[in-house]
Amino acid sequence: MISVRRQDSFHLRITRVLQEETSHKLDLFLFVPGELGLGPNVLSEEDFYHAAIHVKRTYFSDRYRLPLVLSRLAKRGQLAQEHYRLSMSLYAYQYVVALEGSTQPLLEAAREARRAEKAKEKGGGEEGDEALKAQLEEHAELAVGILKRLRRQEPEEESLNRYYITIDNYLSWFTEQRLLALVANLPRGPRFREIRERLIAICRDEGAYREAQEYNSERVTRDPTRMSNKMRLLRRLIEYPVTLKQKTQELGGGEQKAVKALATAVVMVFVSLGLLRVRDTLSDITVLFVLAMAGLYALREVFKDDLRNTLWRLLRRGRPKWRRQYLDPTRSVPVGRQLEWCDYTRFPKLDEEIKRVRKRSVAQREEVVLHYRSSSRMSPTRFLSGYDRTRETLTLDLSPLARLMDKGSHRVYRLEEGQVVREEVEKRHLINLVIREVQGDRPATLQRWKVVMSRSRIVDVEEVHAEGPGHEG
Repeated sequence: MISVRRQDSFHLRITRVLQEETSHKLDLFLFVPGELGLGPNVLSEEDFYHAAIHVKRTYFSDRYRLPLVLSRLAKRGQLAQEHYRLSMSLYAYQYVVALEGSTQPLLEAAREARRAEKAKEKGGGEEGDEALKAQLEEHAELAVGILKRLRRQEPEEESLNRYYITIDNYLSWFTEQRLLALVANLPRGPRFREIRERLIAICRDEGAYREAQEYNSERVTRDPTRMSNKMRLLRRLIEYPVTLKQKTQELGGGEQKAVKALATAVVMVFVSLGLLRVRDTLSDITVLFVLAMAGLYALREVFKDDLRNTLWRLLRRGRPKWRRQYLDPTRSVPVGRQLEWCDYTRFPKLDEEIKRVRKRSVAQREEVVLHYRSSSRMSPTRFLSGYDRTRETLTLDLSPLARLMDKGSHRVYRLEEGQVVREEVEKRHLINLVIREVQGDRPATLQRWKVVMSRSRIVDVEEVHAEGPGHEG
């Protein structure tokens, strides 16, 4: 199953967990409204690939306590010391990812409850409030429990303790930040007072804990900017041991040189034959002869580029453009590779199942379709001991599309209590994102999202269709 959510103003985060199968295929179709004027002349496939598509893979385990067990074995000397760092990093990273994912729907529910309170909506609200309170309480208890399990056995060896402090410091601060975000979005009334006080108490305990452990200097603690920058650095240190290294290679370099040489040779043959014919016709060097030579060389420059581009497109049609190699972060051993494509395509050329999922009507017949495809083969036998899965995060940057949108807004009029109200409304565009995933021999998973976007930000992301393994219908 693939999840898509807004990361910030212009970025979509697409995540999936790759199972034990060694082959994985992913197709990503971006249906862009034709009114934006997107095309190869405005934004080439290569520019879009390098500017908008960023892929990261990390080790993953659904046995959530396994990293903690391995770290304790390493601490006791039963495993190599590098296992401690790897296991602790994976434990921390998976906790952070899970906390981010579980907090997002709670934030949306809290904002909805706050809007309902401001609008003084009644009827059925109390049941919704109780459900949200129960979810918040469970969320807080899980976070506190995970942090307690981490702190039960602090290592005494200095080399291990230094890394433990890095992880404990970051997880404490990150937990506090996520809980404070929930508190900031909860309604201010007495209905949520108890759960708000509970969350604030946890945040105060975490702040006091970091202060008692002397994790951060007073100067850093007082300055939010310095604290944020330090925590961002700590997160990079945590993610580094579990993030697979990558080497990206652009394919077809030698072929491109051969095509260029062939096009030049073919054109020169015709130019030379033309020069011989002109010389035989004019038999002497005259002004007319010089003009004829200039015309032939001008034609050579025109047709050489056209012939080279045509031959290159025919040769590379349907073939991968990039190769990405994945390496284990500690041993630098290859653990998999991936071939990638990125092309503009037309709706009639799409597969029937993609057309069916898109459900395109006459109104969208001018859409421009950007197609990104990846095909990877992983080697689980070379993975870090105890892990046979990876988690892929594909970040899609839509800012190149935002630059094509209009800045202006328009006015909308409506009646409210007998008065005409005028409101300024920004122009928004609907972009459809269709993703097809095939893992091993299993049936394809097809999902479609509607991405509502303006020039200033991504407004909303909504899943509207899902079929295949893990989905009904």
